[in-house]
Amino acid sequence: MTAFATLRERWPSFAGGFAVLFLGMAMVSTSFLALTSSGAEVPDRLAGAPVFVSVPVLERDDGNFAPDRPWSPETVAALEERLGAIPGVARAVPDRTFYAQPVIDGRPAVSDRGYAWSAALLAPYRLVEGRAPREGEVALDRSLGVEPGARVSVLTVHGPATYAVSGTVDGPGVYLSDAQAARLSAGVRAIGLVTKPGADVGAVAEAARTAAGAGGTVHTGDGRSVLEPRADERTRWIGLQVLTGMSALSAFVSMLVVGSTFAVGVAQRRREFGLLRAVGATPRQVRRMVYGEALLVGVTATAAGVTAGAALGPVLGDVLVAAGFEPPGFTVRLTPLPLAGAFAVGVLVTLAGVWSASRRAARVRPLEALREAEVDDRPMPRARWIAGAACCALGLAAAARAGSSDGSDSFVMSGLVAAMGVIAGLALLSPAVVPPVARLVSWPLSRGRGATGMLVRESALNAVRRTAATATPVLVTVGCAVLITGMVQTTAAGFAAVRATTIRADAVVVPDGAPGLTDAAASAGGAESYLFTGVYEPDGDPLSAIGATPEVLARVGEAEVVSGSLDALRDEDRVLVADWLAEDRGLRPGSTLRVSFEDGTSARPTVAGVVRDAGADVLLSREWLRRHDPAALASEAYLAGTSAPVGAGVRVVDVPTYAAEADAAEDRLVWIATVLLVVVTTAYAGVALVNTMVTSAAGRARDLAVLRLAGATRRQVLGTVAAESALAVLLGTGLGLVVALPALLGMRGAFATAMNADVPLVVPWPLIAGVVAACLVLAAGATVLAARPSAR
Repeated sequence: MTAFATLRERWPSFAGGFAVLFLGMAMVSTSFLALTSSGAEVPDRLAGAPVFVSVPVLERDDGNFAPDRPWSPETVAALEERLGAIPGVARAVPDRTFYAQPVIDGRPAVSDRGYAWSAALLAPYRLVEGRAPREGEVALDRSLGVEPGARVSVLTVHGPATYAVSGTVDGPGVYLSDAQAARLSAGVRAIGLVTKPGADVGAVAEAARTAAGAGGTVHTGDGRSVLEPRADERTRWIGLQVLTGMSALSAFVSMLVVGSTFAVGVAQRRREFGLLRAVGATPRQVRRMVYGEALLVGVTATAAGVTAGAALGPVLGDVLVAAGFEPPGFTVRLTPLPLAGAFAVGVLVTLAGVWSASRRAARVRPLEALREAEVDDRPMPRARWIAGAACCALGLAAAARAGSSDGSDSFVMSGLVAAMGVIAGLALLSPAVVPPVARLVSWPLSRGRGATGMLVRESALNAVRRTAATATPVLVTVGCAVLITGMVQTTAAGFAAVRATTIRADAVVVPDGAPGLTDAAASAGGAESYLFTGVYEPDGDPLSAIGATPEVLARVGEAEVVSGSLDALRDEDRVLVADWLAEDRGLRPGSTLRVSFEDGTSARPTVAGVVRDAGADVLLSREWLRRHDPAALASEAYLAGTSAPVGAGVRVVDVPTYAAEADAAEDRLVWIATVLLVVVTTAYAGVALVNTMVTSAAGRARDLAVLRLAGATRRQVLGTVAAESALAVLLGTGLGLVVALPALLGMRGAFATAMNADVPLVVPWPLIAGVVAACLVLAAGATVLAARPSAR
């Protein structure tokens, strides 16, 4: 009953805790829903085959999305025959995929995957119009709007080819005859079993295991989700990291703000707790009362947040797909378990946040009731001094290491530790740091005319804890925002600068609306290119491989030859290996490297030399690689001179433009995640600011009334409190910049030394200005609204 009565009387002081819990648990619940919905799914185009046999799936490290080794052509033929003979199987269909992108109205279509016509049975996709494709014909997705009988240009790995449209289907993709598809596709990794009506799927699966033996793995039901494309798996993994980080940040900051809210409340209610102790309340009863208040706020806010999160779940799914953190077709499913988990997290966060405040309330002595004032003028606790000094010392030590770095060590991590350590230290020591800084910054206010400036200065200096409580979240938010966004942008600019200096070409041919360059586009106008793919060791472990000529590697300027010569790439059956691979496998010039290719065939090339920083584990002849991987596309091609290829899916850019755009897709995802982090941090800082302003308003009612009695107008009083808040925000902003910018400059210098290039310092000032403006508006607005009743 006491807890209910306290909430009714002091609800403004609990509003901040309620708001941050509501916001945090809404985010946690939506993230939990998205996480439980983001598991691998059976691809739609394979959903019609109840049984699949795939190559053995190897266990890989988290974040490794390399494909598994394909079967050899002989193995595929033997498996297709054995699996097709199983009773109940209508047909065994090898899943052949390849690059095929129709050109519609002069632009490549969005869909760029081609399939053998027999693979349409695996969905199954139905023929809507026309007939199955024959040699020189193609069946297209009806949504492209191309009628049977028309002719269409399709980009393939060799270049544009014109096909007659034989029919349309009710599913995505480009379908060629099985013979045409076999010439364009690489190795086969899965065979689908289309069963006859009424067939026993379990019996078929068991017979398939016997037929495949150790060379294949059988999948049924949801187990077929392992056949999801690795690109979709990678996208889901990126989304998982973002959602996990946002959930952890939300729970952590919620706990801190809840703890801060109740800590301030306990400090303001010392006389009340003293009275309770004086009339016989035990420390345990006081602690239990504080826990009861927290639980009432926490349960209510968490329930509201979880409800809001359930409503916003589908919206979050659409946002994740649009941002590129989930593959197309992803939807957030509403299930009770993640919502219950989010509710439990909210309650636990509340209890953890109020633990310290409840202990402090229980230590209040009965004599506290005799105090005339409730001002908490005690010095900072010794533990806070020690923790703050330790964080600052750690940060300064890391800064010294980063400043002395020659670029060969982890200078980025040292710079991050330096900045974050000093930021954390200043936040802990803010009651001691803010007063001298405020005295220095606000000195001009005391020299101006009128009393407003003097009041703002003296209030900031005397109400140290309020000023520090306002400046601290701004310090942390601005410092982290400048550090993280500046690091991301500066690193991207640095890599672009390095790339621009290493490429020896007049122009670069890049894809335009296509996943890569065809052979025709990559060689037009005398352009040169390389192919990036994978080869496989006998145990199935993948190795990255580049097929290139010595000339194109000289243009890119990346590979450093340790032994041998790049001229070895003019010959087939000779390879250059990375230095780490040579050391780990005991390889040297003259050794034999046993590998298999994407088409499933095997080879035993001779090691002709060792290279470093080549961008791949194995270098080999481009022509040789092309024969063994008919599906690989070049990512770019390098031009000497002014001649430029033209055609769909291609554009020509200068070297600086290419250098800036080369990692555009990766940079976009990183930047979106960074902005999300800054937005969430700013939102929580805003809640903390509003909470501080509203909580402290009750303690200033007498001061504001005295100002009104002294002749100040209501407008002057409100302007004074707004100026106080603005001063505190600007103090936090200045301290954040003072800490973050030197750390950024140090990282930039070490990065420039490591890259041996001029790396510019890039800070997204418009975004930082938006963060500061949001803190200013929230702090000043909350102060004015909270002070309006007292300024009447």
